[in-house]
Amino acid sequence: MSHLLNVVWGALAAWFFVGLFLGIARRRGWGQTVRKDGPQTHLVKQGTPTMGGAPFVVALLFVWIFNYLQSGIGVVKPQEVVLILSIVLMGIIGLIDDYMIVRAKLTGAAERGGLMARYKIALQITVGLAFGIAAARLAHPTTVDWVFWWDLIFNTFVMVGAVNAFNFTDGVDGLCAGVTLIIILPLLGASPVVAIMAGCIIGYLWYNWKPASIFMGDVGSHALGALAAGAYVLYDHTWLLPIAGIVPVMEILSVSLQVAYFRQTGGKRIFKMTPIHHHFELSGWQEGKVAGRFFAITAVFTALAWGLFGKGQ
Repeated sequence: MSHLLNVVWGALAAWFFVGLFLGIARRRGWGQTVRKDGPQTHLVKQGTPTMGGAPFVVALLFVWIFNYLQSGIGVVKPQEVVLILSIVLMGIIGLIDDYMIVRAKLTGAAERGGLMARYKIALQITVGLAFGIAAARLAHPTTVDWVFWWDLIFNTFVMVGAVNAFNFTDGVDGLCAGVTLIIILPLLGASPVVAIMAGCIIGYLWYNWKPASIFMGDVGSHALGALAAGAYVLYDHTWLLPIAGIVPVMEILSVSLQVAYFRQTGGKRIFKMTPIHHHFELSGWQEGKVAGRFFAITAVFTALAWGLFGKGQ
């Protein structure tokens, strides 16, 4: 199946599965819990169905398995297997967190719920380490030297860092999905998984464009972070990711700087609120303007990364 057809089938599958899930989520009350200390304009989103990343990951698996069965075992590249496993496993970590938050809301628990941070990062590092080992072994199939160990550690760091950076990017309607779509576009012809997921993102955006009918939740942002990190690492473009992914990098850096400065100064802040997209919202930018300008920044930096440093893809 051609890569462009993969985009089409991914979009149709995600449009169907997300729409189906949306109806179920509404009936069962699987709604988003909005932080009360966030932008006041977001309070109207309270109760909007969440965990919308789950059905687009299911759509990815559905189309990929069909592709796999059609192509035959010998045709599927090992990079693709590692990539899809990373997406699914990181997505499951996010799904557990989302489910615990929704369950806490439905049961009237006093706390917001969700995975404790130390457990979440431990699970992320476990999956990231498995990815790091697999990616290093694919790059160095016959040797185990210092380069192998460097790649293993570095690839693990890239995976875990990307998952958290993309998680922080999720917070404005369409933002994380649109940014991810732009970042992965240069790899559309290299990876069927990337092509299918590009279509899945388009199908999901049908429901997530402002005003969003559904949010992706951690399951979606974790899966998209794993997609971007995995694709760039496995197809030997790791050093282009922080340039193309300038927006997720800014998001996670803004949180890190804010926390460090807050602790160092006893309560002072650099930004009005983090992640940084909330700073711009509180500065008067409408959600659509934040998303649109961040898309433009991502497009420029992705073109810059591939135009200056890309290796023929």
